[in-house]
Amino acid sequence: MSHSTVPRSRAEAKTSKKRSGDSPDGAAAKAAGKRAGKRAGKLSFRIRFRRDRTLILMTLPAIALILVFNYIPVLGNVVAFQDYDPYLSDNGFVAMFESPWVGFENFQRIFEDSAFWHAVQNTFVLFFLQLVLYFPIPILLALLINSVVRPRVRAVAQAIMYLPHFFSWVLVVTVFQQIFGGAGVIAQTLRQHGHKGIDLMTDPGIFKFLVTAEGVWKDAGWGIIVFLAALSSVSNDLYEAAAMDGAGRWRRMWHITLPALRPVIALLLVLRVGDALTVGFEQLLLQRDSVGPGASEVLDTYVWWNGIRNQDFGYAAAAGLIKGIVGLGLVLTANKVAHLMGEQGVYKK
Repeated sequence: MSHSTVPRSRAEAKTSKKRSGDSPDGAAAKAAGKRAGKRAGKLSFRIRFRRDRTLILMTLPAIALILVFNYIPVLGNVVAFQDYDPYLSDNGFVAMFESPWVGFENFQRIFEDSAFWHAVQNTFVLFFLQLVLYFPIPILLALLINSVVRPRVRAVAQAIMYLPHFFSWVLVVTVFQQIFGGAGVIAQTLRQHGHKGIDLMTDPGIFKFLVTAEGVWKDAGWGIIVFLAALSSVSNDLYEAAAMDGAGRWRRMWHITLPALRPVIALLLVLRVGDALTVGFEQLLLQRDSVGPGASEVLDTYVWWNGIRNQDFGYAAAAGLIKGIVGLGLVLTANKVAHLMGEQGVYKK
């Protein structure tokens, strides 16, 4: 048998195969094979559409609502650069083309108005109060309800706390007026015992805390549902394993429950920061006359009172555009902070 016909060993065959793969021709062939595999595994648009057409049809109404109420009205921001007069035409949309351009005059008027900066100050003060006093309360209540062993008691407590979310702000303010107003239960009880009655609903000094308390009573139940949904995904095996290792209730809450809530807390916190300039238009407008604009004027009520009510639509649009730009900046900043803390936030990196 000649030397050329002697069979090679298995190790020599592997070495030869490796060398052929390391050559430029072998690398090119390998890359071409990968691209062909990707093309073979990638479905065409027609196939993917036929596969997901039911889901696509289900999302069409939601997409239509977003387009109609969120994206198309963005075109109306052009009014902020006009002296808009809707009575120039029978159609308000056509009046946009007939209104004179004023450039940045509306923005200049806003920045020179001291009432605008006072409204911005009140807005941020209310936001920080609600962030510190209101935001942690649904988390604490969710932890409390989640620790209840009996499911029936847990369901009843959750329903009672969630019920005020369906109340209108008119009803909420009325309930607080009947309790803390000059003719409310607390004032009448104090008078019956020989003391001077109090009227907390007309006190500008504590108005911001009163507004925060109204928000807690009305919307804390909604936050409870969100956090309880996150807690329902935590496996009971983790709690059982921690209990077998000697961890008490507080240790299990600190090392299992709170880490499970951390992504949801980060997401809701980013959304709350983005909504910082919206602190309750209807709630504050209902109580504006009782405490005065000095304590209750925020950016939304300022836009309503100085823009919409006085029919200065260009001025109101300019103030709303400023609010939107600042809100977008706050969302991006808060989301960047969430990424630095290792959380996903509103969107991934």
